[in-house]
Amino acid sequence: MEDADSASASPLVVSTAPKPESGVDWGHLLASTAAFLTVSHSFRYATESTTKRQIHTPFFPRYGDAVANLHGWADGDPFMVNYVGHPMQGAVSSYIWQHNDRAYRTVEFGRNRKYWKERFRGMAFAYVYSVQFEIGPFSEASIGHIQNFYPQVGFVDHVITPTIGTGWAVAEDAVDRLLIQRFEARVSNPWLRVAARTALNPARSFANLLTGNLPTHRDDRPGVLQAFPENAAWAAATRRRTQSDPVNPPPGVAPFDFTFHAMFRDYVNNGGAGPCMGGGGTAAFRVASEWQWVLDVSGCKMLGFRENFSGDALTFVTGPRWTPQTTGRWVPHLEALVGVTKLTQEYENPVLKAQIADAHTMTDEGRAARHAYFTTDWDTAGFAMQAGAGVDYKLNSALALHVANLEYGYSWTSDINGFNYRNAVQLSGGLVLHMGTW
Repeated sequence: MEDADSASASPLVVSTAPKPESGVDWGHLLASTAAFLTVSHSFRYATESTTKRQIHTPFFPRYGDAVANLHGWADGDPFMVNYVGHPMQGAVSSYIWQHNDRAYRTVEFGRNRKYWKERFRGMAFAYVYSVQFEIGPFSEASIGHIQNFYPQVGFVDHVITPTIGTGWAVAEDAVDRLLIQRFEARVSNPWLRVAARTALNPARSFANLLTGNLPTHRDDRPGVLQAFPENAAWAAATRRRTQSDPVNPPPGVAPFDFTFHAMFRDYVNNGGAGPCMGGGGTAAFRVASEWQWVLDVSGCKMLGFRENFSGDALTFVTGPRWTPQTTGRWVPHLEALVGVTKLTQEYENPVLKAQIADAHTMTDEGRAARHAYFTTDWDTAGFAMQAGAGVDYKLNSALALHVANLEYGYSWTSDINGFNYRNAVQLSGGLVLHMGTW
């Protein structure tokens, strides 16, 4: 029988591995989101005359009127704002989410399920942030009520911000892993490392500031002042993080797919008007092993108009899609969809516009009323159908690349200002999330 001294000299030691982080840091997430909203709306107040004038008007009923006035696709903003500025906003909000999503902070770009799962979690948050920024209680609709005034009435930002913004974040992640990390492994100068991390990942850098970190911060590796390429532990951890998950989908098929895509549409024999560029989202519900029912919402801004002309298109279509089950990574599909489309076009007469009094002396209501004096609007809506084929490339059980989808569309619409928009050829591509397989 051991005595007390002997027992105390050789105690039983039990070691436990630390539990992995999980859950969302909601407090820090809300604080970072509030900071982003504050910066965004402060910039709006400093640069938008309508917001400055309308901020002092009563909250009700102006807020409700702004939300109820939303319709169509375009919102009057230039191409760079809609298709560059707002996607960057979506990428920043996605990175804010990732920094506070504890179990996914350190994921890196690659063919691994955890990374893509996080990117789509971030896209969901980017959508929520976008809706709040546009029409929420602390939004463009509540601060300035700008949707009350033409042309700030379209839904383009609701779609483009989270979808193309996610593509922006994926691109920055790829640059970080494939370019920045290789650069840092060969260059020891800390200032060059700072420049590379900041300039080549602008959305992540801004999100870092909003979350209380340096622009060069990375959750997945040391800072720029540390010689981490020589750090064996860091190198081993990087190899583990970047290993690809095997592409072995589980038995069965996904009950639901969500696709976000960019698109290019060319109207055939339309009298010389230019193409239409935009994007959208597609929900596909599995109804049989090889059949899905598809709902697609997309919009685009018409390009190539003469000076003082503008236009846009908004399309809602639904129908069946055939997707044969294959054992390989390439999955083709055929689809035939029907629905409605609405096309709008506007011309601003520069001579009549010049006759209007100085905009700074008008009320916003007066500007909206006088807008009809120097503009001519055309619109047409009608039944639409589109049919085509495409192919996806499976990355893993959760994600696929929507490599290409080529479709022909026809709409029973009237000519607009002499242009025929009835025949169209459309090419699109994007990312597909398979739900229910992981």
